[in-house]
Amino acid sequence: MGKCEQCIIKQFNALKSLTKDELMRISTCKTSKFIKKGEVIFQEGEAINGLYCVKDGICKLSKLSENGKDQIVKMVVKGQMLGQRSLVSNENSNLQATALNDMEVCFIPRSEIIADLQKNPKFSFDMLKEMAHDLKDADDIIVNMAQKSVRQRLAEALIYVNENFGVNPDGTLSVVLSREDYANIVGTATESAIRVLSQFRKESLISTLGKFIKIEDLNGLRRVE
Repeated sequence: MGKCEQCIIKQFNALKSLTKDELMRISTCKTSKFIKKGEVIFQEGEAINGLYCVKDGICKLSKLSENGKDQIVKMVVKGQMLGQRSLVSNENSNLQATALNDMEVCFIPRSEIIADLQKNPKFSFDMLKEMAHDLKDADDIIVNMAQKSVRQRLAEALIYVNENFGVNPDGTLSVVLSREDYANIVGTATESAIRVLSQFRKESLISTLGKFIKIEDLNGLRRVE
């Protein structure tokens, strides 16, 4: 089992503000988990009772709407954490976390991390900053849903995946999302997402090879209306 104080991942999130002694204590109580692509890490309404630190891989956070469709709220990547809002509020999760590829995560029990939040003000402040950033992103999603077209939102989703996760050697996006996932990111029907992606292909903005997507004209995507 890896030691928290020696783990490079801690540099990417609020855990970097913990002291060596605090990290050593967490190391003794954390558990490492390997999660297969498509597996659910925790469900909406579940009591998480701790904090997940993503050591490798990517997952999606989604919420089931009244019409039975998933709305993808955020993608969480290597170095980020899951469950901090439920941890602080002591409430069940209002989102579901699902692995988009094979993942390795470390789970820290609530009692251990709460003790550090109460005793280490720098750690508390860094956690607060991360939650404030998430809140800003949520505000942007609400505004985009109301003011931007499906074409604009889907173009932005492709740009986001390209800029945050990079590409394979052949230029295709390294994170492979289903057409339904793209629809759930932008808040539209799967058929609409497929239709818009087809339009983008005809306009030479992207090319597709099966489920893989390659951006051919990044500036063109930025200009989509």
